[in-house]
Amino acid sequence: MKYIKNAPTIKLYPERCAGCWKCLEVCPRNVLEKDGSKVRIADRDSCMECGACALNCPFSALEVRKGVGCAAAVLTGLINGGEPRCG
Repeated sequence: MKYIKNAPTIKLYPERCAGCWKCLEVCPRNVLEKDGSKVRIADRDSCMECGACALNCPFSALEVRKGVGCAAAVLTGLINGGEPRCG
């Protein structure tokens, strides 16, 4: 499922990435992928802004303003029984 193009707030600081791959283990949407000894954002539009990658990165290489975009809209829609929408 894709959300709004270029809307997710995920940000990567590649200079901080040490290649521990914890973000890859916890991302439920495969937003990130290995790029040599670091990670890169492979599919930004699939990010649901859950923040798992940022919370599990011991080097603060990822930042997500979780709950400001699509994840919040989808969860609110599911909880309220409405249509999950972004925007």
